[in-house]
Amino acid sequence: MEKRTRDRRASPFHMLIESSISPSGTIVGEGNTIAHENSSHSEEDIGLSKTEVKKRMLALQALGEAIVKLSPGQLATIPLDEKLKEAVDAARRIKSHEGRRRQMQYIGKLMRNSDTETIKNAYQELLDGRTEKTRGFHALEQLRDQMIEQGPNAVETVMEKYPQADRQRLRQLIMNSRKEKELDKPPASSRKLFRYIRELDES
Repeated sequence: MEKRTRDRRASPFHMLIESSISPSGTIVGEGNTIAHENSSHSEEDIGLSKTEVKKRMLALQALGEAIVKLSPGQLATIPLDEKLKEAVDAARRIKSHEGRRRQMQYIGKLMRNSDTETIKNAYQELLDGRTEKTRGFHALEQLRDQMIEQGPNAVETVMEKYPQADRQRLRQLIMNSRKEKELDKPPASSRKLFRYIRELDES
């Protein structure tokens, strides 16, 4: 009787079930979005130590986290396969901390079998674009401040840079902004001046 019990436990069926259970007791399958981080290995993991594999997995999860936080428009610029896109969309809807953590773990697993270099490059291009936009924003702020500091004399300098500008409108906005600053009033005209030069810069 004891021998039969041992044989039954060692049968291929039982071995298959046991191999599908994670250390936490959760059954892991293809249709399950909860996956243990060491449940599978990609070809790139071959020859790496367990520490290196784990470090790579965490890096991919971090990239996945960053992608999940993107706006819909930004996300559309990242080349994700259908399964990974669905996983990202699901993560954006999950509210619970534990559920999101597990979903991010699953996204990390999917990314190991995706074209991660293409995804990384697309995300980096997005970051570079943000950086360039931020630099341009600060440059326009500095130009606006210089215009307010110099007064109407700054109009000619701006006209050289933006010949399509309305000279009279510029002059009026600069004078109103200077008056606001002198009277310590809210910078309503200063904001209008910034918006106008940004329109000129983008036109």
